[in-house]
Amino acid sequence: MTTKTNLLRLTAATGLLALMTGMATAQNPDLTKNPENTGRAPSATEATKSNSDLKEWQVAKSAKIGLAQAIATAEGKAEGEEKGGKAIDADFEKADSKNPARYAIKVVYPSGKLVEHGINADTGELFKSENQPIERYFTRLKASDFQNAKVSLKDAIALAEGKAPGSKAYEAEVEREGNAVEYEIKLALTDREQEVKVGPDGTVKND
Repeated sequence: MTTKTNLLRLTAATGLLALMTGMATAQNPDLTKNPENTGRAPSATEATKSNSDLKEWQVAKSAKIGLAQAIATAEGKAEGEEKGGKAIDADFEKADSKNPARYAIKVVYPSGKLVEHGINADTGELFKSENQPIERYFTRLKASDFQNAKVSLKDAIALAEGKAPGSKAYEAEVEREGNAVEYEIKLALTDREQEVKVGPDGTVKND
């Protein structure tokens, strides 16, 4: 085999290798230069920053922490020596200049004290707690109503999500239904939001 033939084959092999490398680079971009090309879904905070026009229910779908998990974290936070708090209201809030995407969860304690806990929607960490006025809630409900409820807010969320497979609860609040509590749950679906009510016996009703 002549030197000229070997040189031609080497040149062709080098060209083929370069072509294959170029194709691989196009299919697998340099993630260090383009960190957005990680192949993972954006977090709720990233979704807010990339498109501030998105509605809350659309951003909430990207949250890595579910509402029920956030409520469990908030309810597990003791206030001084007082434990046994029950969540009565939970709202998803988009990220802003000061806060990440988060759940604002109001928890009432056996003494009647009301505290709002902020839970990071992407990490599940509690990052702030603030006392809240109780008048707006306790004109129609008593602390004992929540403590004695047969169905908790977390239970209501699980029931609501179970009736709409693939949905994610992002807001919830407690109302009075007769002598018991009723829950209003907002669900984020693939292309819309939906509100359902869960009665004191666990019955799910579409709004």
